Amino acid sequence: MLYMLCIIYLRSHLNKYLSVDTFGNVLCESDERDAGSRFQISIAEDGSGRWALKNESRGYFLGGTPDKLVCTAKTPSASEFWTVHLAARPQVNLRSIGRKRFAHLSESQDEIHVDANIPWGEDTLFTLEFRQEEGGRYALHTCNNKYLNASGKLQTVCNEDCLFSAEYHGGHLALRDKQGQYLSPIGSKAVLKSRSTTVTRDELFSLEDSLPQASFIAGMNLRYVSVKQGVDVTANQDEVGENETFQLEYDWSAHRWALRTTQDRYWSLSTGGGIQATGNRRCADALFELIWHGDGSLSMRANNGRFLATKRSGHLFATSETIEDITKFYFYLINRPILVLKCEQGFVGYRQPGNTKLECNKATYETILVERAQKGLVYLKGHSGKYWRIDGEGISVDADTPVDGFYLELREPTRISIRSQNGKYLGATKNGAFKLLEDGSDSATQWEF
Repeated sequence: MLYMLCIIYLRSHLNKYLSVDTFGNVLCESDERDAGSRFQISIAEDGSGRWALKNESRGYFLGGTPDKLVCTAKTPSASEFWTVHLAARPQVNLRSIGRKRFAHLSESQDEIHVDANIPWGEDTLFTLEFRQEEGGRYALHTCNNKYLNASGKLQTVCNEDCLFSAEYHGGHLALRDKQGQYLSPIGSKAVLKSRSTTVTRDELFSLEDSLPQASFIAGMNLRYVSVKQGVDVTANQDEVGENETFQLEYDWSAHRWALRTTQDRYWSLSTGGGIQATGNRRCADALFELIWHGDGSLSMRANNGRFLATKRSGHLFATSETIEDITKFYFYLINRPILVLKCEQGFVGYRQPGNTKLECNKATYETILVERAQKGLVYLKGHSGKYWRIDGEGISVDADTPVDGFYLELREPTRISIRSQNGKYLGATKNGAFKLLEDGSDSATQWEF
């Protein structure tokens, strides 16, 4: 049995549309949509979440043989059902179409609530894990390393009750459990759980890119930079919270960064060189250059050409002409407690099942847990609970305790470099090898995250 959803078009990476001609031949040559390129999504009712794609003009289903695509089946069989692997970045913010709010981890850390006005901090980051071995379904993985059960509770082990099939409804996503019920926010707390067997706006979500959010520790006094006390940007806090977390927004024309606060204000260079969170737009005085150092620290250069320095009071002023201890800060990527890394060759994952060596040419990803240490250092850990260890020129995930630390360096809104404590960078080399390299400016050492 099938039930039908909406009409879609399929476009290749060369921007050509997939279409079916009057003879049933499948082509991918057209720059424009036409009648032959319209497909209707139907979902298998067996709980697998697989799609069947019916060409609207021909009335036949799209199928595959070992060497080509065909469109000759009046009814779908195994060859006409498709497992859908979303090409979107797997780590996202989840926005409810009906509630117009974002999902976040509850304060008790045992549920997901959909009532956040803006996605701020690590609690709003979710990993939509593709589970190919479980029929191509998806699991919703939270920042505290748990999985959402259809009942609305979080659990440490992913089982059948944590798997959902992905459905496409008019450009939005619906997640359906094994009982045929859809996830939606329920009640005054907007608890995310399965209930309805039909799709309305309440069951629809959009997947939105999660912009990098970071905290900074001043090297001079080892306090977090904060706006807790008002508009002055000051390094004076011992713990990190919303007021010590800043969203980094890249200006592609200037190749500099704007730093946004949870109050929707930007760091800005004021008269006299002081840094205040008063800007409500990204002007030139609200843009800063990030300069990374070999000791794991960074400096920030303001629009006046001078570096941000920490005064004894903790206040930040762009007054220093040279890089010195008072201009150094330590960086933590706050809203990425779990990383998924990708390069041009594929995702970072294990060489093969049972092997602890990492490679970077995998079709599916491994989630990487990030543990913050001192002065910007982080330890990286596999889902097995074992830590990353430098093994010759590569990385093995087999250490029982933290051995080798790393620094994360933000390069672009979706790219980081990973520097080891010995100053070398993790990079992608031929045949998917995951190795330590000398040159951090090489594109091979920049990882999509």
